[in-house]
Amino acid sequence: MVGTVVLLGLGALIGAVLGNVGLGLLLGVLVSIGWLIAYESWRGKTPHLHDDDDDGARL
Repeated sequence: MVGTVVLLGLGALIGAVLGNVGLGLLLGVLVSIGWLIAYESWRGKTPHLHDDDDDGARL
C-alpha cells in the first residue's frame, strides 16, 4: 500500500514539473493501480498448489 501512495505522489510531482498536475495524478493513479495488482499477484504465490485429484468441478 505504501508503494502505491509513493507512486501516486511521484505522479503528482512529475505532473507539477511538466506543468499539468491533473495529468500527472492520472498517470500516477494508473501506474499505482497496475503496481498494486502486480504486487498482490506476486505476493499471493502458493507453492505446491497443483492437485492431481482436483478436476475443478468442486468448490
